[in-house]
Amino acid sequence: MNKTVRNDLNLKLLMLSFCVAMFSLNVSADSDMSAREIMERVDEESRKSTDSAFTRMKLTTCKYGKKDGKVKCAEKPRVKLVENAQINTGIDDKDTKSVAIILEPASERGIGMLSYSYDDSDRDNETWLYLSALGKVKRISVRNSDDEETESASIFGTEMTTEDQESGKLDDYTYELLEQGKFRGRDVAVVESIPKPHRLSKSSYGKTQSWVDTERFITLKVQMFDKNSNPIKKLEVGKVEKINDVWMGRSLTFFNTVSNRLTNMKLEAINFDMDIKEDFLTQRALTDQAFREKYLKDLRKQAK
Repeated sequence: MNKTVRNDLNLKLLMLSFCVAMFSLNVSADSDMSAREIMERVDEESRKSTDSAFTRMKLTTCKYGKKDGKVKCAEKPRVKLVENAQINTGIDDKDTKSVAIILEPASERGIGMLSYSYDDSDRDNETWLYLSALGKVKRISVRNSDDEETESASIFGTEMTTEDQESGKLDDYTYELLEQGKFRGRDVAVVESIPKPHRLSKSSYGKTQSWVDTERFITLKVQMFDKNSNPIKKLEVGKVEKINDVWMGRSLTFFNTVSNRLTNMKLEAINFDMDIKEDFLTQRALTDQAFREKYLKDLRKQAK
């Protein structure tokens, strides 16, 4: 081989080695994110889905079993149609206020839930449930309590709880990166979150493990454990879509593996950049039907 050809080959090999090294550096940089940094990105992306958003969702709950290897309802499911309005507030828009109202079935129409979620670990989230048949607002808490004014933490009788829908409060947990690999064809990191002592006292879970899509930073699966490390619930995210530059799960299913009950939440419609007044997101929206319907009618018009 002549000297010119050999030098040209060496130069190409050098360039190839450089490209491989740079690619490896990028891969290493991605994989070197700490568990805490991964969850910070998940939280950041999650907040985008609550920014002046008006949604309509269908909640389907039933006892489930397996048939032909597939999970199916073993009884007639209970179906609820819900509208939800939410905004981000507070410092750096890291707090969230939302109100959810049941539209169907007719027997439950008007039952509503008002939620204030705070990023500050020193401030407890606040949630109120309005039972239209009783005409009374009750506060919901995730704590185990004998307080008669405290309702169950279940959201509208589903397998979802107020704790399941919380965001922020990252300082309430310690995080560990358990593994990285593939899940449903996506690159994921499995992150274990363990509540710190002050959080553990008011949590239903001893730990959770989250399968996080490391490109889109959306959680694809969560396994929840009790305080004795027994698996008690899991969340599986179905179809994922990019809506208004936000990656979102259009279908989420919560499985209670103790009671063999599930709730599927299907996002039927979502609209961003809505003009949602903060004074609408108050207890008056729960108790004053005329006030509530006026605002919801306006939001429906905006959504068209």
